Amino acid sequence: MGEHGESVDIASGLSGELTEDGHRLLARVYFADTDFSGVVYHARYLEFLERGRSDFLRLAGVHHSELAEGKHGEKLVWVVKRMEIDFRAPARIDDVLEITTRTAEISGARVRMEQSIRRGGELLITAKVEAAIISQNGRPRRFPKTWIAVLMPGTPDAQGQS
Repeated sequence: MGEHGESVDIASGLSGELTEDGHRLLARVYFADTDFSGVVYHARYLEFLERGRSDFLRLAGVHHSELAEGKHGEKLVWVVKRMEIDFRAPARIDDVLEITTRTAEISGARVRMEQSIRRGGELLITAKVEAAIISQNGRPRRFPKTWIAVLMPGTPDAQGQS
C-alpha cells in the first residue's frame, strides 16, 4: 500500500502520468457530468481541471494531505486566485477526455498553470490558472525550490543554476 492508503499500482494509473511538459490525465464523462441537453455542464469542467492539477502535484510529490497536516513546517493550503477559461466545443456523455497541465511560471508564492481538455485531437477547453499556497492564517508562502524543480523541469531553478 502507498503512503496515502491506496495500492501503488492502482494509484499511479488513476493519477495519470507526468510528461515532458507537465502532466496528462484521462477522464471519462459520466451522466452526472452532463446537463439536461446531454453535454457537460460548464461548472463540471472546473472539476476536471482540478483533478488534472491535483494529480500533477501528487505525482510530483506535493500532497495536499501533507500540506494540511503541516509536514512542511506549518499547515498550508492551495487557493485559486484567478482562472480564465475558453470554452471551444462541448463534451458529451461517454467521451474520454485528456486533461493536460503544465506550469507556465512560478514567482514567490504564486504558480501560473496552463491547462487544456481534449477529446481525441479536438481542443475543447483551454484554461489559465493562477494559484498560491497560504498558511492557516491566510498569509502567502513562497514555493520551496524543490517544488520548482519538479513543477518546472528544465528551468534554471530546476537545474540548480539560480
